[in-house]
Amino acid sequence: MTTVRDIRERADSDAQPITMLTAYDATTAAVVEEAGIDVILVGDSVGDTALGYDSTLPVTYDEIASRSAAVARATDEALVVADLPFLSVGVDESESVRNCGRLLKEAGADAVKIESGEHTVELTERLVQLGIPVMAHVGLTPQRVKELGYEKQGTGAEDADRIHDLAKRHAEAGAFSVVLEHVPASLAARITAALDIPTIGIGAGPDCDGQVLVVDDVLGLSERSPPFARRFGSLREEMSDAVEAYRDAVASGEFPPSEDS
Repeated sequence: MTTVRDIRERADSDAQPITMLTAYDATTAAVVEEAGIDVILVGDSVGDTALGYDSTLPVTYDEIASRSAAVARATDEALVVADLPFLSVGVDESESVRNCGRLLKEAGADAVKIESGEHTVELTERLVQLGIPVMAHVGLTPQRVKELGYEKQGTGAEDADRIHDLAKRHAEAGAFSVVLEHVPASLAARITAALDIPTIGIGAGPDCDGQVLVVDDVLGLSERSPPFARRFGSLREEMSDAVEAYRDAVASGEFPPSEDS
């Protein structure tokens, strides 16, 4: 079984790169684990994949908790990390701590991921003190879409220094890893070299200690994917073909055959 300690110890250029994918249901999580993926992220990206929202902002705590529990029930080996949706942390410390703790205590997650900022440094330290492992997340943070959009972050020197500093401060606060999203590869390499915890990149170049993508992009289920994603399959087309074949078989009377009745 992959543990938080296992992931933390892979902050080494000679270590095997960390593999991480999202999953939001038991069936997908089981397939992802069977493939040998190290970390399964129950991301708030469920909002614009499985739930039909236009962004991650409408995703609720209860939706993440329910999805996290489904993934945890279906897996034994992968580290299950639950994302904290918009406004579930950062408003009030006691509420933030309670929300994070419930994802471990009630939903069965192994750790939480928090989109990080100045306001989450002390929170990260407090969570770690209580035994709640934290994966930090800097660079493009989609919960700030109204402020930042989906543009690459850290392209200017001042912004790059800010992101570097945030990653370093969260590592010092006790985070066991940090996601670097949609930042220049040179900045990701600089942060990776500076930290003693692993970096996991998404649109951050090849020098991170691991990589993460949204599973719908990997499987070819998404209608649109970000520029840094890659399709490794074409399940959308295969699903369409299967559904159309079913429709035609019913319409023609081929299915169900009389011998099955």
